[in-house]
Amino acid sequence: ICCFYRSPATEAMAWSENMDTLLANQAGLDAFRTFLKSEFSEENVEFWLACEDFKKTESAEKIASKAKIIYSEFIVADAPKEINIDFSTRDLISKNIAEPTTKCFDEAQKLIYSLMAKDSFPRFLKSEIYKKLVNSQQVGNHKKWLPFL
Repeated sequence: ICCFYRSPATEAMAWSENMDTLLANQAGLDAFRTFLKSEFSEENVEFWLACEDFKKTESAEKIASKAKIIYSEFIVADAPKEINIDFSTRDLISKNIAEPTTKCFDEAQKLIYSLMAKDSFPRFLKSEIYKKLVNSQQVGNHKKWLPFL
């Protein structure tokens, strides 16, 4: 019997400590994504997750192909999930994409993380989605409270 068991509502409350705690928890990540979808800004967390996956890539061929996918999906002007980054960061990535490394999206990822931490995350903590989680016991079965899944 483990003494460290957290009830689902306690688990949800722990997400408010910081965004890293939220992003490291699958139910928390799902809830945050649902919230971002409701605000039409889920591309931010999708980009952040794509970068996290990209940084673990080891083969040069996969780095090149994944970089092109991330670039075309999130960075290029009018991309299907274009993220909101400044021109100089976008320009730097455009130059680095010719010979990509696992660090070529780091600046953009930091900007998006900061945007989510300062903007989306505080709004998420005030949202109905989050309040329902804290007040319920349904975190473990999160399909029940995620209308967009």
